[in-house]
Amino acid sequence: MQMQPDTEFGLSDARRILGEIIAPWVQDLNLAVERLEHVQPADAPDWQPGALLRMPFSERLCRNGGMVCGQALMALADTAMVIANLAANRGYRPMTTVDQTTHFMRAVSSSDVLADARVVRLGRTMSFGRVTLLSATDNKPIAMVSSAFAMLPG
Repeated sequence: MQMQPDTEFGLSDARRILGEIIAPWVQDLNLAVERLEHVQPADAPDWQPGALLRMPFSERLCRNGGMVCGQALMALADTAMVIANLAANRGYRPMTTVDQTTHFMRAVSSSDVLADARVVRLGRTMSFGRVTLLSATDNKPIAMVSSAFAMLPG
């Protein structure tokens, strides 16, 4: 999958990449890219490029007690950061997760989960980001995630 970094990168590109490069078991989560942000608004000096993904609720993602399991939430956060990095790069760039730290704040059940992923720093060889996981029902935080990605040649 080759894309030029200077080309426009839109929702259709992100959705196509989500279906082509993400592992099949992650695709089983039925993640949806809802928004990309890669052009800084004039009135937002502290803005960061990013993406908003949705993981629809499913009983298959729950552990005992009907709560969405941490593994699914962490996979959502990791995938959201991949898409945010692609948005910041404005196209496909090979990368791999180097570190992901998740702080769970509260349980979520019977709700879609939103992942608001932001690229804090994008370098030539490394990218650093943060993801806020939110319950789509009440828009309250579920978890905060920080991550680092190695940008690979290719």
